[in-house]
Amino acid sequence: MLDDVVRDVELKDALGERYLAYALSTIMQRALPDVRDGLKPVHRRLLYAMHRLRLDPTSNFKKCARIVGDVMGQFHPHGDQSIYDALVRLAQNFSLRYPLIEGQGNFGNIDGDNPAAMRYTESRLTAVAEALLEGIDDGGTDYRPNYNDEDKEPVILSGSFPNLLANGSAGIAVGMATNIPPHNLDEIAQALIHLVGSPNAREDTLLQYIKGPDFPTGGLIVEPHESIAEAYRTGKGGFRLRARWHKEEGARGTWNIVVTEIPYQVQKSKLIEKIAELIQEKKLTTLDDVRDQSAEDVRIVLEPKSRNVDPEILMEQLFRSTDLEVRISLNMTVLDERGTPRVMSLRQTLIAFLDHQRNVLIRRSNYRLAKIADRLEILEGFLSVYLNIDKVIKIIREADDAKVDLMKAFKLTDNQAEAILNMRLRSLRKLEEIEIKQEHKNLTGEQKGLKALVKSEELQNDRLKTSFQELRTKFGAKTVLGKRRSTFSDAPAVEDVPIESFVEKEPITVICSEKGWIRAMKGHIETNDDVKYKEGDKGRFWVQAQTTEKLVLFATNGRFFTLDCSQLPGGRGMGEPVRLMCDLENDQDIVALFVHEPGRQLLVASTAGRGFRVSEDEVIAQKKGGKQIMTVDAGEEARVCAPAVGDHVAFIGENRKMVIFPLEEVPDLAKGKGVALQKYKDGSLTDATAFKLSEGLKDYNGRTWEKSEIKDYLGARAQAGRLVPKGWPRNGKFAPWG
Repeated sequence: MLDDVVRDVELKDALGERYLAYALSTIMQRALPDVRDGLKPVHRRLLYAMHRLRLDPTSNFKKCARIVGDVMGQFHPHGDQSIYDALVRLAQNFSLRYPLIEGQGNFGNIDGDNPAAMRYTESRLTAVAEALLEGIDDGGTDYRPNYNDEDKEPVILSGSFPNLLANGSAGIAVGMATNIPPHNLDEIAQALIHLVGSPNAREDTLLQYIKGPDFPTGGLIVEPHESIAEAYRTGKGGFRLRARWHKEEGARGTWNIVVTEIPYQVQKSKLIEKIAELIQEKKLTTLDDVRDQSAEDVRIVLEPKSRNVDPEILMEQLFRSTDLEVRISLNMTVLDERGTPRVMSLRQTLIAFLDHQRNVLIRRSNYRLAKIADRLEILEGFLSVYLNIDKVIKIIREADDAKVDLMKAFKLTDNQAEAILNMRLRSLRKLEEIEIKQEHKNLTGEQKGLKALVKSEELQNDRLKTSFQELRTKFGAKTVLGKRRSTFSDAPAVEDVPIESFVEKEPITVICSEKGWIRAMKGHIETNDDVKYKEGDKGRFWVQAQTTEKLVLFATNGRFFTLDCSQLPGGRGMGEPVRLMCDLENDQDIVALFVHEPGRQLLVASTAGRGFRVSEDEVIAQKKGGKQIMTVDAGEEARVCAPAVGDHVAFIGENRKMVIFPLEEVPDLAKGKGVALQKYKDGSLTDATAFKLSEGLKDYNGRTWEKSEIKDYLGARAQAGRLVPKGWPRNGKFAPWG
């Protein structure tokens, strides 16, 4: 009955309740894999539906449209395209290390081309999928009702194939995500075998077997071993993966570089487009041309401008500016056996899989014992009647209730009598004591062995080791599929390669507007009004630089960012937002923008009048997220960043009071809040600068105040100061620099 009562509910409570339901659905039913079989529901339902269609590796292919229809109609009532996309990925040998589906037709390619429509493609299961589905019909797993209670689907797959680590998984849920790269099955199986015998094995011991990821597209892993080990210990980290290349000699001393393997999940066509674009923009000064000569295998030919170019330098340039090197993240967030999302270490995932396999082994053994008990009961019934076949036939012919009379005459159970009645007359006539006794003997022996197996952990361990060893035989390192594809190398010293080797040195003028739109114009241009800005915007920073130099940006949150001058947008348009080039938050502004000068010291100060000196070499950030140098409290901002050059510093507040004291009183720190430089009863810092007292102090209007004019302002650090002299600029600022 419908509830017609109108209830008052707080909007935040209603939204919270519904969003929580959505979040749980996304986490449990879409984004995160189960640690036991490494599958999400859509993949599990695909494999089970194909299993029910008897699409084993030896069967004929079936249309993907038929498979998708079965999955959608029986188990997964979502869009057919999303189901087909999942099916396609399970069949792509460049996406999965061990494909679970064998496709026939166009299933896409490494260039990023889309697969053909599902009505044109066909598929069936692979031997790997068959191993993953092993035991699914033998009591190895529980079943639950499907979405409309008309059918049943497995809660988990029961096979002995360690799919989570072997094929990896990726997904974005609500408030969490997972990204598990693929690994080599032979190494996983060895680690599992060791863990069966030594359940308390340490992470470091397991890492002697599992060296690191093994990607379907190969490549070279250049991450240090310590970093890999830490990632597996914590369940979070990452791996640097590079393309594999070699130098190919040509005629008359010429040579080319040939790339034969590209990083995992990098689209080859987009990679080549990016390289061609960089050549056209003259950002790859050592490279002349790029050609794609790939057929079934990857073959990208890179032609240098000169045979005198160092191939190592050329490749370092490409690794730094293209997806020939990528970082693969590791985030082992999975659903445990209770369906709870957790971040697991490598050891925890292996133990969870091992516990699952032990549970499956016991379940299958008990299922088989029940079947054997039923069969033995029937065989014992056959043994009871085989000498009295004529009497049995007579009872069947004459009795009103043959089943009851048979049970009385031969002391049979209900199942035994039912089995005899269901036998064909021909089979009944040919009933042989020797055959019945032999089958009875065999089943009794099997029953004894299974009962011992269920009770003995040692026997279970032996059986588990055997199953993992069989996996090594089928899919291990000695097979074409199982041979390791990704190899390891020491991390190259990228920082040792100077940027001058990458970029042609040219003068540029960097212009950044009030709203943060940045561009680089060719040549050194003096400040003028001919430069156009977006409506409502105006110029702010005007910096002369070289394409080989770095720009340093200091923001109001105390964070420094580093920009590569060679990567700045051209000056033909209005430029691009600087926030796209670094992770500068929308509520933060730019304090200073200047060319990096190695070895120089900077003076930084906040609106609270606190600050310090810092080496400019310390503020250079290697990542887009920048580097936090100055800590600012809530309600405060970083206000000043200027060269700490000279012997004195001057500070001026919003109250127009100024204080001057020796530069040496400002401490030299690597990061932090700094010390009090000027005190205020109210208001905050307006500006600060460093200068030589003997040369005087310049104000914003360009006037130089001689030493004799500012001697009364000389004091000590953390003083309030005196009101500025008459004639000081209204904005209260010193002469700008840079």
